[in-house]
Amino acid sequence: MQGIRRKVVYVTLFEIIAVAITSIGLAAGSGSGLQHAGVAAIASSVIAVVWNLVYNTAFERWEARQTVRGRGFQRRAAHAIGFELGFIIMLVPLFAWWLGIGWWHALVLDLGLSAFFLVYTFAFNLAFDKVFGLPLSAQ
Repeated sequence: MQGIRRKVVYVTLFEIIAVAITSIGLAAGSGSGLQHAGVAAIASSVIAVVWNLVYNTAFERWEARQTVRGRGFQRRAAHAIGFELGFIIMLVPLFAWWLGIGWWHALVLDLGLSAFFLVYTFAFNLAFDKVFGLPLSAQ
């Protein structure tokens, strides 16, 4: 499977599984019911997808104007840190408000989710490539 179809299947499966796991984690971590936490998980999933599109578009526009080409360690680190900081800025207030918890508690939940997603993304990508094969760019 290649092209846009691969991307749509990837994002759909990734987010469905992520919402299910995140709902359980948010419910356990906040003391909220699963349905209430599920709304926060769905909202964070939508925010993640939209933020990814917006952030990467802005980053690539900035990157195109730079005299140094390529993506070395510093540029990749700046990209990752910028993305995560923006995501935290959006999710912490949402979690605090929707789950009825303090800002510190919301930050700790968000940092826990960030750690989870680091491992989840790695494992999901391995499994996805085993099931659907490598994209043409990696063959």
